[in-house]
Amino acid sequence: MIIAVKMMRKIINVGILAISAITIIYAGYASAKINDSKPTSTENDTQLFPTQWQFVKQTFQIRVPKRGKPLKQLIIETPPTVAVSNDINVFDNKGKKVNIDISVDNRKIIITFPETVTSSTSKLLVSLNRVQQRTNESGTVYSLSAKVIGSDVEIPIGQAQFRNF
Repeated sequence: MIIAVKMMRKIINVGILAISAITIIYAGYASAKINDSKPTSTENDTQLFPTQWQFVKQTFQIRVPKRGKPLKQLIIETPPTVAVSNDINVFDNKGKKVNIDISVDNRKIIITFPETVTSSTSKLLVSLNRVQQRTNESGTVYSLSAKVIGSDVEIPIGQAQFRNF
């Protein structure tokens, strides 16, 4: 019986010691930070839905009608999922770079042609060189319109659609 009491005391002492150690360890985690002069550091930061961006080059072709007035402006309406830089080139059907002026009005990129683009230029190749787009988007759609010499009316000419890979 005396042996059983001694064993019980040892078990109780070990249990108290274990509970004390656990309490001391958890109290350390719950203590307040006293020294606020040090910069804080964080670990294991995560974002539930990461938004990653990538730079891409997007190129599309426009056919210039054989009959009609010369082209004065090309207007590209950009979606909110992209950021287009002013690094834009336009080439004619012979691969010659076309002189352009670029301006931005909200989400519209306005490409003005100082030299008239007539029906002798059958195609224009528009290259948006540094487009920043989200990688988690399914694609990008630009609405295109044009203005001709002698008119301030925007004429819708179609859409340029790009899929993300």
